[in-house]
Amino acid sequence: MYPILLSLHNIMRWLVVIAAIWLLIRTYMGLFSKSDWTDQEGKAMRFFVIFMDVQLLLGLILYFVSPLTQAVMNNMGAAMGDDQLRFFGVEHAFMMIVAVVLAHLGSVMVKRAAESRARYVRSAIWFTISSLVVLAAIPWWRPLFPIFS
Repeated sequence: MYPILLSLHNIMRWLVVIAAIWLLIRTYMGLFSKSDWTDQEGKAMRFFVIFMDVQLLLGLILYFVSPLTQAVMNNMGAAMGDDQLRFFGVEHAFMMIVAVVLAHLGSVMVKRAAESRARYVRSAIWFTISSLVVLAAIPWWRPLFPIFS
């Protein structure tokens, strides 16, 4: 079960990154061209938030079945001295939860904005920060496509 969950979590990582890129491109293009907020931006925002939610759900399930996090839970003190255990046991989980919260706050803030310019500005701020947190929390030292390694 663990390898399947890990593979699904990895696939979702790429869907989150692609959705973030799509949303940020649409956001900054609309912001700089002073366009009206369209349903396409709304769809990009919804896809990003939905993919983040699915990724969080997979990550939380994975958190409780992963041998890495089991090792952290068995001896938290020793785990804090090991970079990889600390990253997966604390840092990765915390930063990703923060990124999901930022994405949801951004979604609410964008929906509450009355005019297109305000929507684009809020989208640029909230989703850029959320995406940067995601990028900071991805374990880039691991295989990018573990299915093929």
